[in-house]
Amino acid sequence: MRLLTRAALLTLLALGATFLLDPYRNYQLATATGTFVAVAGLTLLVGLTGQLSLGHAVLMAAGGYGYALTATWVATALEGTTLADGAGGWLLPLLAGVAGAVVVAGLLGLLLGLAAARLRGPYLAGLTLALVIALPAAASTVPGLNGEQGVRAPFVPVPDPLALLIATEQWHAWLAVLVAACAVTPLVALRSGRAGLRMRAVHDDETAARLAGVDPGRVKAGAFVLSALAAGLGGVVLAIVTQQVSPGAYGLGFSLLLVVAAVVGGLGSLGGAAIGAVLVTLLPWVVDQATAALPADLGHRLQGNLEIALFGVVVIVVTVLWPGGLARLLPDRKARPSTSFPTQ
Repeated sequence: MRLLTRAALLTLLALGATFLLDPYRNYQLATATGTFVAVAGLTLLVGLTGQLSLGHAVLMAAGGYGYALTATWVATALEGTTLADGAGGWLLPLLAGVAGAVVVAGLLGLLLGLAAARLRGPYLAGLTLALVIALPAAASTVPGLNGEQGVRAPFVPVPDPLALLIATEQWHAWLAVLVAACAVTPLVALRSGRAGLRMRAVHDDETAARLAGVDPGRVKAGAFVLSALAAGLGGVVLAIVTQQVSPGAYGLGFSLLLVVAAVVGGLGSLGGAAIGAVLVTLLPWVVDQATAALPADLGHRLQGNLEIALFGVVVIVVTVLWPGGLARLLPDRKARPSTSFPTQ
């Protein structure tokens, strides 16, 4: 009950904060929130179970494609019916799209989880990395994904009662915050509960965990599925905000940024995941603003390269000064976890 109350208060606070932001800042907030949802699942996967995934962008893409295709199909099926009038015209496709994203991302996460139960260290990282590299080819091969052009996601309009009060960007920020609340709250409960203790036990010593009755393979597979579901919901948020899902938006660079966000924020910390998500969202914008003031030729040469260099500097500085990530700067209000060893 305390967790739900805290989640509700934080959600209301985030929704209220959108009134202080202009439309573009609300767009950035929604983008950062979608990234945060994916990084939250990734940081628990790496921090609690020690499974390194370099291809979480693929799971976000799976959620985005699942959302866009399902929502479009439902919206098309509703055309000309009474359900298309009013809120049903956008609410039903939205809910169906979220369900489709959960199914697609969850199934892909299950397949990766079954592989993760048998692979270790660089082998798992190599497998997930291969998925990112293969994403453009898969998008060109699978019917309906439209190759590099991708697919469009249905526009989610502002409900009529709110149309005079908020703009579209603020409404999308609200949806992003609500999706994040539904996705991250279960992760908080998992992290502080017995399932989190099982993951830490497997991370520390698989042999000892197995002797205590914990199945490392099942724990690893379950952790990957949960992380994939979070990534899929993050993909839903980005699909709602951009109204487009294409393989170019979920390439290797973006996938590595998710890892950077998790490492800089602090592995295993959800507060750190929020800090890392904001950082990887705002830093490219800051670089663009800075290079825009430079001569055109110099700005063109620095664009992209300067961003990568700054991310490298940030990782090095944070690793040296705060080895546990920027989450070390947050007040630690979490109660000390139980030292009892969980059994299945």
